[in-house]
Amino acid sequence: MARQPRRAIVAHPHHVLQRGHTRQAVFVDDDDRRQYLAWLLDAGAEHGLVVHAYVLLDAEVHLLATPERDDALSKAMQAVGRRYVRWFNRRHARSGTLWEGRFRSSLVEAARYLLACQRYIESSPVRAGRAASPADWPWSSHRHHAGLATDPRVRPHPTVWALGNTPFERESAYRRLFDEVASQAEHEWLLACLLGGKPTASTDFQKKLESSHGVRLLRRPVGRPRRLPPAGG
Repeated sequence: MARQPRRAIVAHPHHVLQRGHTRQAVFVDDDDRRQYLAWLLDAGAEHGLVVHAYVLLDAEVHLLATPERDDALSKAMQAVGRRYVRWFNRRHARSGTLWEGRFRSSLVEAARYLLACQRYIESSPVRAGRAASPADWPWSSHRHHAGLATDPRVRPHPTVWALGNTPFERESAYRRLFDEVASQAEHEWLLACLLGGKPTASTDFQKKLESSHGVRLLRRPVGRPRRLPPAGG
């Protein structure tokens, strides 16, 4: 079956996943993580990809990012991925594939699903058993959004800014988002959208983008259209 075409739409956030080949570790230690993040910042600045949220786990990377140009997402992810593979292989005396093919991405309807998606990303270390709370994992954007640290790689999305009129209000409201445990159904839906390359968005939102951007987002029935009965039959 042919792969679905990549859908990256300028000025809209995308949930991005890059995994290790056969789920192998892509980060052995903190030096690996620091180097990946440094090159992610470089690639984003060079190609026009704004990073709103991220998490680095042992075998995968999740990002929430907005492309400022048509090819920004693909070029930035390819640049950081290739550069990091060369460095990782030299550093750890290995060769061959590191990533699980191309990265996966899902367009996100910001008004309805951005906060849920960002909570999914920053809660990943807890679900993976790597931390007791999102704030305990240093390799994500959570501490920046929660007002616990400053991270130059992160530019909060306007949806996050809208949580409050002052930094204190925004950070308090953001922390409260994590007081609630998201449902398993929400997690499964967000992951299904990401792995399937489907928009994390409502049908109405997708129809509007199809009309305004001339793209196809909604899935159409496969096969010939059903034949209608003749008039008067």
